[in-house]
Amino acid sequence: MKIVNVKEIAEAVKKMCIEANYYLPEDIYGALKEGEKNEVSPVGKDILKDICVNADIAREDGIPICQDTGTAVFFVKLGQEVYIEGGLLEEAINEGVRQGYKEGYLRKSIVENPLYRKNTGDNTPAIIHYEITKGDALEILIAPKGGGSENMSKVYMLTPSQGIEGVKKAVMETVIQAGPNACLPVVVGIGIGGNFEKCALLAKHAITRNIGSSNSDPRMAQLEEELFEEINRLGIGPQGLGGKVTALAVHIETYPCHIASMPLAVNIGCHVNRHMSVKL
Repeated sequence: MKIVNVKEIAEAVKKMCIEANYYLPEDIYGALKEGEKNEVSPVGKDILKDICVNADIAREDGIPICQDTGTAVFFVKLGQEVYIEGGLLEEAINEGVRQGYKEGYLRKSIVENPLYRKNTGDNTPAIIHYEITKGDALEILIAPKGGGSENMSKVYMLTPSQGIEGVKKAVMETVIQAGPNACLPVVVGIGIGGNFEKCALLAKHAITRNIGSSNSDPRMAQLEEELFEEINRLGIGPQGLGGKVTALAVHIETYPCHIASMPLAVNIGCHVNRHMSVKL
C-alpha cells in the first residue's frame, strides 16, 4: 500500500498546469521544426518558423505559449494499492488547477453554466477521466485544451456498412470544415468504437500520444499513415494559408463496439498540443 497525501497531489497539479502552458512538448516542437524544413510554401514556412520562435520565447520568459490556456483536462491512472490521504482526489486536482492558473497568470476560461456564462474565476472545475490500474502508482496526465480546436471536433454515429471509407470521409470532412479555425498544423485524434461517449474519450486521449508513435495494431497504424498523407495533400497548410503541412500527426484509438454501431469521434489538437504527465 502506498500513501499519497492530497497536498502532494495539489502541488504536482499546480506545477503541471503552469509548465504545460509554458513549455511546448518536445515531440510537438520537433514536428514543427521538421515541418518548417519540409514546407514548400514560403508563407507556410514563415508561419512555422514564427510558431517555433513563439514557443522559444514562452519557454525562456516563462509565459503562456498561447493566450487560450484551455480547459484543464486530466487522465488519471490510479493504482489499486494507492491510498489517498487527507481528502478527496478530485478536490486535490481542482485545488492544484486553482493555484496553478492563479500563480501562473493563466487565463481563466471556465463558465459555471453553459447558458448563463458566469466565469468561475479559477478555471475549475477540471475535466477528469479516471482509470483504475494494478500496482501502487498514481499517474496524472494533463492536456490543457483550447476552445478553438475543440470547437472543430465532431462525433459521428456511423453504421458498420460505411466501413473504412466512411471513417476516412468523416475524418477528412472534419479537417476540411475546421480549416484555419483549429490553428494549424494540427494533431488529429480519432476514436473508433465503444459507444457515443467512449469514442470521444478515445479521440481525446489519442491526441496526447507522442508524435512518432503508432497504433499497436498494424492495420490501424496503416490507416493513421494513409489519413496523415491525405490530410497533408489538402493544401490547407499552416494557419490555413496554404502549404503541405496541415497535420503534424494522425493518431487512432479503438475499442470494441455493438454489432449495429460504428461510433467515430475526431478531436482536433492545435499546434500547441499541450500534454505532460507525472507519477507520484
